[in-house]
Amino acid sequence: MTPEELLVLIAGGEGETVEFKRSVAELEKAVETVAAFANTRGGVVLIGVHPDGRIVGVDVGQTTRERIVNRITGNTDPAIYPSVEHVTVQDRVVVAITVPESADKPHLAFGRAFKRVGAVTVQMDRNEYERLLLARRQLPFDRREVPDATLDDLDEVKLRWYLQRATQERGIPADLTAPLAENLKRLGVAAERDGRLVLTTAALLLFGKRPQQFFSYTMVRIARFQGTTALNFIDRLDCTGTLPEMIDEAERFVRRNTRVAAKITGFERREITEYPYPAVREAIANAVAHRDYERADVEVRVSVFSDRIEVQSPGRLPAPLTLDTLGEEYALRNRQIAELLFNIRYIERWNTGIMRMRRWMRGHGLPEPVFQEVGQTFKVTFTGPGEKILDLIPEEGVTDLRALGLNERQVEALRLMVNEGKELTNQQYRTDFGVAINTALRDLRGLVQTGWVQQIGQGRSSKYRAGVT
Repeated sequence: MTPEELLVLIAGGEGETVEFKRSVAELEKAVETVAAFANTRGGVVLIGVHPDGRIVGVDVGQTTRERIVNRITGNTDPAIYPSVEHVTVQDRVVVAITVPESADKPHLAFGRAFKRVGAVTVQMDRNEYERLLLARRQLPFDRREVPDATLDDLDEVKLRWYLQRATQERGIPADLTAPLAENLKRLGVAAERDGRLVLTTAALLLFGKRPQQFFSYTMVRIARFQGTTALNFIDRLDCTGTLPEMIDEAERFVRRNTRVAAKITGFERREITEYPYPAVREAIANAVAHRDYERADVEVRVSVFSDRIEVQSPGRLPAPLTLDTLGEEYALRNRQIAELLFNIRYIERWNTGIMRMRRWMRGHGLPEPVFQEVGQTFKVTFTGPGEKILDLIPEEGVTDLRALGLNERQVEALRLMVNEGKELTNQQYRTDFGVAINTALRDLRGLVQTGWVQQIGQGRSSKYRAGVT
């Protein structure tokens, strides 16, 4: 969480998904609220913020984060593993405890069930608790067990990478020395059934050696098309493997198949990408996390055209989300997959991710992404700069040397003359840049014609140095 994001949360005040605590002394109440968030729609507890919104800060040590996590995991059932971050703002430290809506709800805190009602944490009545228990038994796709899958179908290296990254990104404690099965059960992606370990679909999609052997349609199909229609493709790829691997591979494809423009301004080469890659990656990751996995007839599709990128995900927005409330409310179709990807910062909370995509596109000088429901799919469209990509590089009052017709050699020669006071002869120019005598002569005369370089002497003894002519 950035300081800017924290300030936005504080400015919005306490509510259904945000609660303030003045100090770590209120940690027991914070645990109850964490459980309530997990049982409702998720949320953030901010420790170090007064109920009136003033930032008072807290003193944190090396073990503060671990102590908070252990207090939460040790007093919730099923155990909740939240993200705990220290965010510095206004020279004060605020502890942000983030917990998504849980696929394992209802959770107990200190043996009692809580829920969130407006800005208040209240105890859940028995009828509602039992209703949630019943709903938990009607498992969604990502929590279903795969009877014919075994530990041999999982890659332990991928699991250990995941655990390390979750600790690094969200402060989630991990025991890398624990047996593979124990870590899987702790993540909620495996369970003992009649003395046998049974894996869920999420386990295979996150840690499988070859997930497509079980779910052939779980891939990202991506193509670079010629022009603005899908008639002829230039490059294409089916991204397979685990969900993080698919997201990474799809991003590499987009980078490989979009432009990077360069402009020489002053003596610097300034580059800008055709699109803000973090925004495109966010859309791809959201498509993978939130797609409708019940649809086995279609994959996530990414189409790169000359003027736009489209990311299309199977399934319309899950209720109660609508296009009008996108970025304000959020709902999860695949809660466990979303939680697992959130833990390693491959996705953010749905509304936060939408806002970030919009901000990245605006910051890049491009229109905000367009969100649409097309048939039974959800589509995100990023409009590119077209042929005006160089216009995205601000001039800032400097001279574009390329606009004067200077090539790379001439720009570097001018830099040496101005910044290092170097004088060049025709022979030195040929040696430095590996060109023929006539090319060197043509380049040097071109520099003189700009008015920024002087020729001293005539013939072979001529020297060239910076100076107004």
